[in-house]
Amino acid sequence: MKALIEKKNALLDEADALINKAKTENRAFEDSELNRYNEIKAELARLNKTISAVKETREAEIDEPDNKKNSTEETETRFFEAYIRNPKAVETRADTNLTFGANGAIIPTSIENKIIDKVKEICPIFELATKYNVGGTLTIPYIDTDTSDNKMAYSTEFTELESTSASFKSISLTGFLAATLCKISKSLINNSQFDIVSYTIQHMAVNIAQWIEGQLLNGTSGKIEGLSGVTQSVTTASATAITGDELIDLQESIPDVYQNGAVWIMAKSTRTKIRKLKDGEGNYLLQRDFTAPARYILLGKPVYISDNMPNMAAGKTAIFYGDMSGLAVKITEGSQFNVYTEKYGTQHAIGMILIPVLYLIGIALKKISLPNKFIPLILGASGVILSAIYLLSVTQIISTQDVWTAIFAAITQGILCAGASVYANQIYKQIKKGD
Repeated sequence: MKALIEKKNALLDEADALINKAKTENRAFEDSELNRYNEIKAELARLNKTISAVKETREAEIDEPDNKKNSTEETETRFFEAYIRNPKAVETRADTNLTFGANGAIIPTSIENKIIDKVKEICPIFELATKYNVGGTLTIPYIDTDTSDNKMAYSTEFTELESTSASFKSISLTGFLAATLCKISKSLINNSQFDIVSYTIQHMAVNIAQWIEGQLLNGTSGKIEGLSGVTQSVTTASATAITGDELIDLQESIPDVYQNGAVWIMAKSTRTKIRKLKDGEGNYLLQRDFTAPARYILLGKPVYISDNMPNMAAGKTAIFYGDMSGLAVKITEGSQFNVYTEKYGTQHAIGMILIPVLYLIGIALKKISLPNKFIPLILGASGVILSAIYLLSVTQIISTQDVWTAIFAAITQGILCAGASVYANQIYKQIKKGD
């Protein structure tokens, strides 16, 4: 492209030289000059067409990654849907687009992004927070302005500058494991016309949004801190009411430099009380504004409602006000998901099935005159074997960890079910004796 443009410019310069020469000498083109001028025009026309073709080709090349992206997204969506509907079939395929980890299949990037985007849509607090997509521990340094600060002052020539060293502190963002359960009925799984991927994304996003909003606002001791560590506050005169002056005090407690992105966060019941507040001229302080993100404006700032905020009461933080970009959230990529194909799969709870089976086995053993001391042992062994068979039929065995988990569950559930069946038999005997 560069060579073509340089050639075009050279031809234009040559054409200008021919025209200027004829103008200077106050004459028309000579035959040789006219022929050359026509050759330049024809060459310029060809060059323009070539340059246009090159540009079109480059634009098409730029579009290729998008097409490839769409193709990748479609493939990931297709395999994600197939894994939900029939996980074992997908696991055994060599052409699957899914990666399997210790805790199940890793959610494809396109699906994970859709879930995160939906969470942002549902949870504005998460959307407003500053997010870091990194693994491991992230340390964010900041200047402790309470004890020291970097300052600027006038300087005089030949006079030593007085330096003030700032004291730095840091916030460490570590990772925590969290999980959500999305229950899907078998009728939906078996319905090929149902958009099960969108349903799963929406269901998971709602669960994640509700949980993460609660964590960002209230935090959990030893886990996510959220806004629980905020110390700057305004205490109202009444535990169950608030005044317009107190709202102004709260807003003014935030420096002007942080006011631009500031928002109000409160429970719906608190908003209801504020909606009834009026100024001296009878105007309501809380105004409806359908152009605002949250549809309500209070003292010029959006009002967000959260079910995770408490009602106004003694000792409760009923309202948060500030720029939520000061909240830092670290998102570790590589989320994993597992498909449990039976109701109690998450707990490996199979007692409701095995207890009556083992009870019947015990009755059968009694009828063949087997010594009583052997019956508990046989029931225990039968319980472990049946538990193992059952778990293998409904549980995904992907990693070594899954194998040991299944073995542990089979042994513990088998023994517990055998004990329960013996216990049930003893209760039956005691009731019969009482009769």
